[in-house]
Amino acid sequence: MRAFIVALLCALTGGAAIAKDDNECITAAGAVAPDFSLPHVARAIAKKKLDVAIVGSASSELNGPTGTNIAYPTRLEAALRSLLPGVAVKVFTYVRPREIASEMEMKLPRIISEAKPALLVWQTGTADAIRGVDPEEFRVSLDDGVDKLRAADADVVFMNMQYSPRTEAMLAVTAYADAMRIIALKREAVLFDRFTIMKRWNESGVFDLYGATRTTNVAERVHDCLGRLLADVVIAGAKLAPTTNKGTQ
Repeated sequence: MRAFIVALLCALTGGAAIAKDDNECITAAGAVAPDFSLPHVARAIAKKKLDVAIVGSASSELNGPTGTNIAYPTRLEAALRSLLPGVAVKVFTYVRPREIASEMEMKLPRIISEAKPALLVWQTGTADAIRGVDPEEFRVSLDDGVDKLRAADADVVFMNMQYSPRTEAMLAVTAYADAMRIIALKREAVLFDRFTIMKRWNESGVFDLYGATRTTNVAERVHDCLGRLLADVVIAGAKLAPTTNKGTQ
């Protein structure tokens, strides 16, 4: 079982072919506009200081000594700084391989205390599917996590699992993806649908996600595209927030 998990995570984080064009991945992703606003992000931008925390598992990083520097959290930070001149942007990562949603939810108070984020990106789902967590337990963890974040004046963006044709038949992720979508709609939270985005890339030929590689240069391009797309979603969500002269509620 352990060998299967290791092989699966390697496939999810390493298998990708080079995009034909740096901008083609953005176009092929389709509509990624947020359905809901990010009011705390908007207030943070107005105050010229935006702190973002990312909690996730193995797919938030890349292998190798420079993996952290080229993974999507770093790309997100760079993209936000470019889109928000004059705003101090910092992205903090809290990543642990094979961590499930309930374990992430339990450490949210510490993350909130340490990073004091205006936004938390919650990337989850794959580890729960691998470990066979009850989808209802998964849903409750997400719901409880939203309560904690909102009480701390932080917005949340849910990010679902990666798409990989190499593991699609081995891993049942539909119940967890559906749970994330339901919670996002119920709680009016933004969902970054990474699964659908990557599936579109694979089907359109922008990235061949079946092709395996031991190098990080191709996975780096995937993470760069994800970071830039996520930055666009964050900015769009902030723009949806109503303007107000009142303090943070």
